[in-house]
Amino acid sequence: MYTRMLVLRFPREITDQPLVCNLSRDYDLCFNILKATVLPGQDGLMVIEISGHKKNVSQGLKYLRSRGVNVKSVAQQIRRRTETCIQCGACTGICPTHALFLDPATMEVGFDPKRCSGCELCVSVCPVRAMEIRLDKESVLA
Repeated sequence: MYTRMLVLRFPREITDQPLVCNLSRDYDLCFNILKATVLPGQDGLMVIEISGHKKNVSQGLKYLRSRGVNVKSVAQQIRRRTETCIQCGACTGICPTHALFLDPATMEVGFDPKRCSGCELCVSVCPVRAMEIRLDKESVLA
């Protein structure tokens, strides 16, 4: 199974089309929508995790591009500043990959950067800004 984390930007002319649904139906891909703002008549944005056979993922991304979708790999990392964290746990409830979790023995927030998808949801809910975005030096187009 091959997985990609992507940022999709939809031009307003195509936000009414079932493009992501077609990825599942026509290319046998699974997807997890991590963040989305797609409204009719407006430019759309979606952070998505796509999984499937590598060839199918490649063909699905080619399909999206042919329809006018701007496809980019998530080229960032999330970092947790432990010295700033107040252990409130707000980030653990919103983390879709469970990279942020509560340690049952200590009830402290733990962070596994290897599981982090870079969706940024934790950044917006952290009341003390202990989570920060670090952009990778090499941003590669998907």
